[in-house]
Amino acid sequence: MNKLFYLIICSVLVFASCKKEETTAYFQGGTDPVLTATSNSGSNVINLDAADSTSPALHLSWTNPNYMFNYGVSSLSVNYLVEIDTSGSDFTNPKRAQLSISQATDTVLTEGKLNAYLTNSMGLDTSFAHQLEIRITSSINTSGNGAGTYLYSNVESFTAKPYFPPPAVTPPATGNLYIVGDATAGGWNNNDSPAPDGIGDQNFTQVSDKDYQITIYLTGDKEYKFIETPGSWTEQWSIGTEQSVGDPSTLDYTLKFNGANVRAPSASGNYLIDVNFQTGKVTLTKQ
Repeated sequence: MNKLFYLIICSVLVFASCKKEETTAYFQGGTDPVLTATSNSGSNVINLDAADSTSPALHLSWTNPNYMFNYGVSSLSVNYLVEIDTSGSDFTNPKRAQLSISQATDTVLTEGKLNAYLTNSMGLDTSFAHQLEIRITSSINTSGNGAGTYLYSNVESFTAKPYFPPPAVTPPATGNLYIVGDATAGGWNNNDSPAPDGIGDQNFTQVSDKDYQITIYLTGDKEYKFIETPGSWTEQWSIGTEQSVGDPSTLDYTLKFNGANVRAPSASGNYLIDVNFQTGKVTLTKQ
């Protein structure tokens, strides 16, 4: 009996000695990155010109935040976000420009790219100069998707007057736009007769020289596209790749010249369709 008891005790001790010791990693913080920004003028003014769209406008560089855990400096990849906002908005503007960069600690924005952020993303007026603020936000991927690891750089201020950029997609030269397809009452009857015999009354309202809108009934999961002239397929716009049935991207997609048919949303009904050639985007809003 004593021998059996001895063997049991030995087995327990061996098992305990073989158990792997686990080390828990604790995030201990880091150092706010230090941002250095240099404009193409060498001052706090950024020059933007359509003729120089490929030239550097702004060079940004920043220090590594050196994220620390209890075992030392983190080897995890650091994600950086270049944020551009108007002065006084304190980077809370939902339309502020945000450029994601992985691991690298510097980037160069060309005049064309920066101008696109200011106009297409932020919607800034091109008739006057704007006061801008720029910062770097860093984070690392943890089990909380980076929550609690955000660090913010110093803020650099600049002035820039954006120029009106060329449209992402060339708009109709005539200023006319029609919708055609079996998702509409006129079907694929590409002529200027009123629906259901044609699409003559399925024309868009030209909100601006590059923005068109129409409110129309669409039959769910049927197809459509846009044309400039009833009776002609020469000038037509749609989507790059035809979507699957019920694909949610039917409500917001990138416009393409002479692309594939667009599939209407699964739910039939009246939709406000906005075709914006300036941004190259189409959005549908159910009415």
